[in-house]
Amino acid sequence: MTDVLTKEQRHKNMKNIRAKDTKIEVILRRALWKKGYRYRKNYKKLPGSPDIVFTKYKIAIFCDGEFFHGKDWEILKPRLDKSNNSEFWISKISRNRERDDEINKRLLFEGWTVIRFWGDDIKKKTDECVKVIEETIQDIVMDDLDLE
Repeated sequence: MTDVLTKEQRHKNMKNIRAKDTKIEVILRRALWKKGYRYRKNYKKLPGSPDIVFTKYKIAIFCDGEFFHGKDWEILKPRLDKSNNSEFWISKISRNRERDDEINKRLLFEGWTVIRFWGDDIKKKTDECVKVIEETIQDIVMDDLDLE
């Protein structure tokens, strides 16, 4: 049996996909908050409105969903080729990937550190994601001390 959605079901599913306060963002934010970290969320003053921002350390964090940001694109793209509406999805995800790259470059040029996490990593390895952020903060603090 194949699970084929009606047009209305698919529309309802797509309509419920959020741009901010996604499950993965909330998981990571809660873990950071619990450890005493304070941050800005969906920071509109920066390109791409990063999901989590530490303005003091100039760290921009993005929580990317695997499908919409094209994780394992070499594997996903051929699968999409065989799917319904393949041109739309390949075009959409390709553009998302390009935009992610453009945003990374703009932020790096402006002196920001960019961290991107995949949703599954946030869900299954939250502590490791927090550790990456903590180590990044530590590196920035140490670099600042070296400059003084």
